[in-house]
Amino acid sequence: MLAIAFIRWWYGAGWKAVNSSVRQRMQRTVDSFSVPTLIRTLFAPWKRIIAVPGAGIEARLRAMGDNIVSRAVGFTVRTMVLFSAGISLLCMGIFGIIQVALWPLIPPLAVGCIVGGFIL
Repeated sequence: MLAIAFIRWWYGAGWKAVNSSVRQRMQRTVDSFSVPTLIRTLFAPWKRIIAVPGAGIEARLRAMGDNIVSRAVGFTVRTMVLFSAGISLLCMGIFGIIQVALWPLIPPLAVGCIVGGFIL
């Protein structure tokens, strides 16, 4: 009776739980990297460092140059973090698919290993 309950759980609720766990891990990774915020602020100045233009054309040009550099640094850093998040999510997705695909094979493999151990 216990073996039947285990098999029912393994191929039913257990399999759903593994699938849900994979999705939750990927969502936590998206949250850890703050992907929506990074995408929304992709062209924002780095750490909100902006230069306020002063009087005169030279001060305005200097402020514009500083602001462009700040935005370029922000874009570069955010792009690298988004790239890292993408690589992380890709690896987690591949391993998650493998985990979900191998889930139904684990009980027969365990039984096979036990039987194989007695035979050898």
